[in-house]
Amino acid sequence: MGEVKVSPSKSESNRALMIKALSGEKIVLKNLSDAQDTRTMNVLLQKNRRVWDVIDAGTTMRFLTAYLAIGKKECTITGSERMKERPIGHLVNALREIGADIEYLEEAGYPPLKIKEFAKQKANKISIPGNVSSQFISALLMIAPALQKGLQIELTSEIFSKPYIEMTRDLMLAFGVESKWNKNIISVKKGKYLSGDYALRDYTIEGDWSSASYWYSFIALSNDEKSSLTIPRLRTYSSQGDMKIAEIMFNFGVVTEFENGKIRLTKKDLDVKPTKLDLRDCPDLAQTIMVVAAVKQILVDFTGLESLKIKETNRIVAMKNELNKIGADLIEKKDSWQLVPTLILPESVQIDTYEDHRMALAFAPLCQLMNVVIKEPTVVRKSYPGFWEEVKKTGVKISPY
Repeated sequence: MGEVKVSPSKSESNRALMIKALSGEKIVLKNLSDAQDTRTMNVLLQKNRRVWDVIDAGTTMRFLTAYLAIGKKECTITGSERMKERPIGHLVNALREIGADIEYLEEAGYPPLKIKEFAKQKANKISIPGNVSSQFISALLMIAPALQKGLQIELTSEIFSKPYIEMTRDLMLAFGVESKWNKNIISVKKGKYLSGDYALRDYTIEGDWSSASYWYSFIALSNDEKSSLTIPRLRTYSSQGDMKIAEIMFNFGVVTEFENGKIRLTKKDLDVKPTKLDLRDCPDLAQTIMVVAAVKQILVDFTGLESLKIKETNRIVAMKNELNKIGADLIEKKDSWQLVPTLILPESVQIDTYEDHRMALAFAPLCQLMNVVIKEPTVVRKSYPGFWEEVKKTGVKISPY
C-alpha cells in the first residue's frame, strides 16, 4: 500500500493551543492539526468576542468554557444543536465551586452558557467524577496555575480515558508547569507557563494515533497477505491513549514495527478466538475494532464504552444499526457490550454516518471486501480532512455519491 499520512494529533493540538492562550506569551506550535475542531479553536482564540461558537467541537467547548470562566469579560459560549445535547454540568459545577459565574441559557446542565467576569477564587479544592469526561479534568488542570490559590482536584470515581489526563499533564510540564497525582487527587500550584529554564517555547505536534487506527483496519481487512504500509510522525513513546491500537491489533492480525519516527504495519496470521477488551482508556478506538472483529468473525466482549453515548452521536446505537447492515450485532448487557460477528458479508452496504466522523472512518476499510457507500463523507473533516485522498493512494477507487 506504500505510505500514508495521518493528521497531527487533535488532542495534543487543542491542549497546546489552550496552554498558549493561557501563557500570554508567544509559543510556536509546529505541525498543528488541520482537523475542523482544532481550526475552530485556533480561530476563536485569535481575538476576544462576545459570542464564542464552537459549532460541533466537543473538546473546544470544554476547554474554552474553563478558559473563559476565569476571564475578565462577560461572554456566551454556544454550539450546534447536537452540542446543546452534550452534558457539561460536572465541569460547570466545578468551575462554580472555584468561583466562576456561569448561567445556563437554555437547559440546565447543557450549553449554551453565559459566563460573567471572574471576580475571585472561592475554593482551591474541588471534586469531580473521573468516569464522565477526561476533558473536564484536563480543562480544569490547564487553568489551575492561573488561579490565585492553585487547584486540587479530587476524582470521586474510577477514571476513564486516563491517558488523556496524562497527556495534559505531560504538555503542562513541557511548558513549565508541574502537577502531582497522588492516588485520586491531582494538585497544581499557582504558577506561570513558560517559567523555568527547561520550559519549551516551541513544540511539534505528534501524528494522531486515532487516525492511524483506521490504517490498522485497512491492513487487517486486506485480502493481500503481503499487505503493508508505513505511517510517518508517530513516536515510540506517546501519551496518546489510542496508541493501544498497536497492542490490540496484534491480536487481530497486524504487526507494528517502529522505524525512525515511522511505523510499519504488516499482516500476520490470525488465531481467531473470543476475547475481552476494556476500552475505558481509549473509547475512540471502539468503532474501528468493532468493524474488524465483525468481519474477522471474532466474538468480543467490550467494557468501558459508557462515554460513547454522549459523543457526536450515541455511538452505541449508531454502531448497532450499521453493524446490522453487514450481518453483525452489538448487544448491550448489564455492564458490557458483546460484538457478535457476521457469518456472511453482503455484496454492498450503505453506511449512515450520523454526523459522526468516526462512523465514516471506521467503516471505510470495508471497501476492500465489498462495495461501500458512505453517506455524508465530508464528515471526516472534523478529525482527518485528508483521509479520502490518502485512501486513493492505496489504489481504492472512490466515486462521488
